[in-house]
Parts: sequence; C-alpha cells; structure tokens
Amino acid sequence: MKSMRTVSFVLAGAALVLTASVSLVAHHAFGAEFDANRPVLLKGKVTRIEWVNPHTWIHIAVAKTDGGGTEEWMVEGGTPNTLLRRGITRDSLAIGTDIVVDGYQSKDRSNRANGRDLTFADGRKLFMGSSGTGAPTDGRDPTENGPAGAKPAPAPGR
Repeated sequence: MKSMRTVSFVLAGAALVLTASVSLVAHHAFGAEFDANRPVLLKGKVTRIEWVNPHTWIHIAVAKTDGGGTEEWMVEGGTPNTLLRRGITRDSLAIGTDIVVDGYQSKDRSNRANGRDLTFADGRKLFMGSSGTGAPTDGRDPTENGPAGAKPAPAPGR
C-alpha cells in the first residue's frame, strides 16, 4: 500500500512538471521572438483576428513595398483581457478596418510583429504592446513604472 502511495505522488509530481513546462513554452518573453532593433510601421486592413490567450493576433493586409499587391502580416498583441481594458474590442477591429500598427518585427524576419501601438483611421491611438516582458520601455505604455522621476530609454530607431 505504501508503494502505491509513492507511485501516486511521483505520477502527480510528473504531471505537475509537464503542465508547468507547457505553460512556460506557450508564454514567451518579447526578446525570445521579437527584435527591439527592428521597428516596423504597418498600414493596412484587418483581415482576421485571433482573440485567444495568451496573446491576440491581428492579421493585416499590408501593401508590398514594390507596389505589387499586398502581403499578410500577423501582429501579436496582449491578452484579450488586456486589450479590452485598453479599449480594443472585437467590434472595434472588424474585418476591413483600416489600421496602422507600430511595433517590432520577429527575429526570424517573417511577416510577424509584436504590436506596440494601434492607430485607427480617425486618429484614435491605443497601446497594445506587451510591456514587462522585455519589450522596449519607451514611455508610451501608461502602465510602465520606472524609478521615481526616471525617464524610460527611447526604443531603438524611434
């Protein structure tokens, strides 16, 4: 009976470790995937929204720099709850909405970026970036807290 209890504890411990490791892989730091030295400014229409945890993904059709059509970009935002608190809703990001996203390109140079600011055609600007995860601290996130009186360092290329 004692060995059965020991086996149960070992299995429960192993399950806990596996669960924790899956969560850690799913939620990454900014620096693990995005490059603070590669700022991007993306202008286009929303084509799709993935309103899922741990990060939302906004897909945008962006005009190619050579003038030949558009290319699809995926922009990572904060959690759905974070975006809702900042004023970004499913209705405000309907398919076809014109937006401008200021952010940082992925390290692998694919058409993926971490969004910092989202600007609507009417000029409304909302912060959508991932602060506190290694994203550049540039003072645009109203929730960024630094030492009293200290100004955050500007992001590269800004």
